[in-house]
Amino acid sequence: MKIGIVSKLFMLTTTLCMLILVTIFIGQTIFFKQYYANQKVNKIETSIQSFTKDYLKAGEDVPAIQKLQQDFYQENTTWITTLDSVGNIRYTNDFSIDIHLDPPLDKNFSNRVMNIPLYSFIGLEDLQRVRYDLEQGNSILIDGVQKNDTVIPSILAVENNNVVLENVQLSEKLYGKRDAKDPKGSSQIFLKGVINKLQIPEGTIGSNIYTNGVLIDRIKQFQVNLIINENRYSKAEIMDYEENNIHYKIFISPIKDMNGETTYIFAMTSLQPVDEAVQMLGGYYIYLIIFVLLLIVLASFYFSKKIAKPLLQINDTTYKIANLDFSETIPITSKDEIGTLSYNINTLSNTLHSYINQLQEDIEKEKQLENTRKEFISGVSHELKTPLSIMKSCISILEDGVAKDKKDYYFKAMTKEVDKMDMLIVDMLELAKFESGTYKMKMEVFFIDQVIEYICEQLAIDITNKQIQVYKQLSKIQVVANQHRIEQVITNFITNAIRYTPEHQSMMVSAIEENERVKVCVENKGAHISEKHLEKIWDRFYRGDTSRQRSKGGTGLGLAISKNILELHDSEYGAKNTEDGVLFYFYLNKKV
Repeated sequence: MKIGIVSKLFMLTTTLCMLILVTIFIGQTIFFKQYYANQKVNKIETSIQSFTKDYLKAGEDVPAIQKLQQDFYQENTTWITTLDSVGNIRYTNDFSIDIHLDPPLDKNFSNRVMNIPLYSFIGLEDLQRVRYDLEQGNSILIDGVQKNDTVIPSILAVENNNVVLENVQLSEKLYGKRDAKDPKGSSQIFLKGVINKLQIPEGTIGSNIYTNGVLIDRIKQFQVNLIINENRYSKAEIMDYEENNIHYKIFISPIKDMNGETTYIFAMTSLQPVDEAVQMLGGYYIYLIIFVLLLIVLASFYFSKKIAKPLLQINDTTYKIANLDFSETIPITSKDEIGTLSYNINTLSNTLHSYINQLQEDIEKEKQLENTRKEFISGVSHELKTPLSIMKSCISILEDGVAKDKKDYYFKAMTKEVDKMDMLIVDMLELAKFESGTYKMKMEVFFIDQVIEYICEQLAIDITNKQIQVYKQLSKIQVVANQHRIEQVITNFITNAIRYTPEHQSMMVSAIEENERVKVCVENKGAHISEKHLEKIWDRFYRGDTSRQRSKGGTGLGLAISKNILELHDSEYGAKNTEDGVLFYFYLNKKV
């Protein structure tokens, strides 16, 4: 079964669009989440490197560092902060308490003011509940772990108020151990002191970080891991974390600050937006697929018709061209390859049409040439038949011995006919040479009036015998032509004029300048040539007028030869009837 191009294009386009839709669906449901995460991780890694450079340049400029953290969050939607060597958030004095330690418990920490970050024990939203228990002057007990010269509290107990604040993650690690001594260089320590000052965030830039409980929990967990194993974070790490079905990426990068101490860049970003987007797309795809399928069908049908329409027109037109019908052209409606193809087919059609017309014209010309050849052969046969018949009759008379006293007469008659045949053959050879298309005229400069005067002198006897009065109107002008051949043309024109001019009549020969050309005319008195024969008198052996029969003399090739000579000169020529006779004329180029 034959399937049309519209159906093929429709099926192909629909299949392709469906494949693209399936690919997009699979890509978004399977690979998009991973792609998004990788892109975000790469971006944040680059941003952290830039942040690190700016952080080191800022030194101890706290406002500048807080500004860097804020800009980082706005640009990457990612929390970032810096931690000291034991995992405390740096520059957190806005959410802390200052405690003046009592001397009896530990001489190393006596009379020393200790700053304790409160984010490890309580959230910012629960601060109001214990705020008044942490007033200045209240006595407080500290249970924690000592790391080198730094104490990391795990439990804070306010005496007489029964208020206990606990860093649960650190407490579990501490009290879960059997030995009081930690082999990694940390040990439990108990301190007592008096609260000097409570610092509460009041709209500062750094306060926003305390509202993110997940981030604070991860920082506390990082601190516990760092205390237990200080070499764990010796190089940059990226960790995955999930809470409440939300995925996070945690970035930890250790650096050396200006004092040579280890500082940690801690950043955390949520992958929740992409999770929500993927979940939403899952439900949305049902409606999207239905809509896209409908759109694909309509678009494929329109696309198929749009593409196939010019192809169908091309097919119809080429079918007509194949059957030599060139009447129809393909409309060009676009500038793409189909438009170019349509243009090329139209050009091909016009070219074929032109060549076929030319071929038909050549065939017609060949037919005419064949007819001309037949006419030529017929004319030659006719022209040779008469002299041959005369010669045959003369020979018969001489053989029979009849009219012996007129022997010289018959010999002269035969000689005259031989001369006519010789002249006919010479003219035929000359005409064939001109019509061969290979003959080239050699041009020269000469005075046309001198040529006409010379020819008239050569024909003076014929003019005198018929008592013809010749009038001349000649200008002394130089022309560019082949002198010998132009003499031949003028001789033919004047000879014809003498032949067909009645006795005691006149003829006019002129050479007149017209613009950049010279017009040569030969006009004779006598019988007119009918209009239907004027164009044919230039054909070989043509004698359409009874007044121009063989009895007048000539071979019938003179005007045909003249025509070819003038055409080889690209000369305008012609013949027309005048009031009293016939005028022959031609033009030559004047010497510039």
